[in-house]
Amino acid sequence: MLLKIGSKGEEVKKLQEKLGIDAGKNAGVFGPKTEAAVKAWQKSNGLLDDGIVGDITWTKLFSTPPIIIPTSDFKLDKLKGHIANSVIAQIPDTAAKFGITNTLRLVHFLAQCAHESGNFKWVVEFASGAAYEGRKDLGNTQPGDGIRFKGRGYIQLTGRANYAQFSKFCGEDCVANPDLVATKYPMMSAAYFFNSNKLWTICDRGADDATVIAVTKRVNGGTNGLEDRLKYFKKYYALLT
Repeated sequence: MLLKIGSKGEEVKKLQEKLGIDAGKNAGVFGPKTEAAVKAWQKSNGLLDDGIVGDITWTKLFSTPPIIIPTSDFKLDKLKGHIANSVIAQIPDTAAKFGITNTLRLVHFLAQCAHESGNFKWVVEFASGAAYEGRKDLGNTQPGDGIRFKGRGYIQLTGRANYAQFSKFCGEDCVANPDLVATKYPMMSAAYFFNSNKLWTICDRGADDATVIAVTKRVNGGTNGLEDRLKYFKKYYALLT
């Protein structure tokens, strides 16, 4: 399977219909409009947005969507003794607000959180945060922002801009009170990170090592701690499925 600029035929027409493209007289012809729609879809689904429909894009585009289940159906009692009850208690509300709509998403999410937080123990970055001072890419434009808005939560939320954006989701002013991220919203802030970085669709790819690696790269920027992340994933997957 390879569809790109210049391709023609029924497969192109099927592609256009799937993406909701009104191609008019150009139905079945892969032109710039179709390419732009493909790129946008690839980007939003965690794929290389090159505008070329190969086997991976085609399969993901036409695959059966993951089963959506109520958060009340998650077997959270199976996590008792493995994750602190105070952490488990945060899952239902976080799942409902941030699109954790199936067990696969939950397992990927928990595995990454567990690694990043030392099995849900660390909610504040060990470093002082001084290294973030003056980082305009993080919105740290005022003196002291680096230390004030250092990493907090199970997947460390960092920078004035990110704290401000997260405040809109949680409904409390985490810019005025940054410690809320660590004390009240450590899991919700981590889910905000997953949601903002479009990680859920990557989680939906499967329970194989390749998917854990793909999620890890988006979270970490590399594969640091991969063995530990895989260990947590397999443990939680066995418990919850």
